[in-house]
Amino acid sequence: MRANPSLIFPANSLLCVALLALALPLAAAGDIQVFFSPHGGCTEAVVDNLGRAANSVLVQAYSFTSAPIAKALVDARKRGVNVQVILDKSNLTGQYSSADFVAHANIPTYIDARHAISHNKIMVIDGKTILTGSFNFTKAAEGSNAENLLVIQDAALAKVYTANWKAHLEHSQAYQSAPPLAAKATRSGSR
Repeated sequence: MRANPSLIFPANSLLCVALLALALPLAAAGDIQVFFSPHGGCTEAVVDNLGRAANSVLVQAYSFTSAPIAKALVDARKRGVNVQVILDKSNLTGQYSSADFVAHANIPTYIDARHAISHNKIMVIDGKTILTGSFNFTKAAEGSNAENLLVIQDAALAKVYTANWKAHLEHSQAYQSAPPLAAKATRSGSR
């Protein structure tokens, strides 16, 4: 989808939000859900969508410390869903990163260190559902940050996100996880 230059408004304009909502095709309105934080159900929406995954989940994340989201990814993997994760290099040294948790669950986990920041926050589920927005997959994103999450049902758009995910996978390196005892200590720490 290309931005319509006639729909550019000042930042934080309520008029902008109202006009953009009206500009959405009516057919697509039922295919998009929006969540806001703090305490707006973003984590619950991610977990619910992961609970419905049947075939595949592709993840790109900047910050990833949410225990409920990590558990939902592992649960999907246990159901036989092909789950793959690409994380920003900050997860190599992040005190509470869930990278070890998912890697120890045999989920292929990669680090995209090519960019100053790998700031994508997306999931593509079953080639048709896209989760994206400013929402980091963290406890703070749900509990104290002002963030947003869109859940979009659109197979054509999911193909575009999947192609971008694959392009980042090409230059990412396999994550080298810490020994299981260190990962367990990280999981039990407060997040």
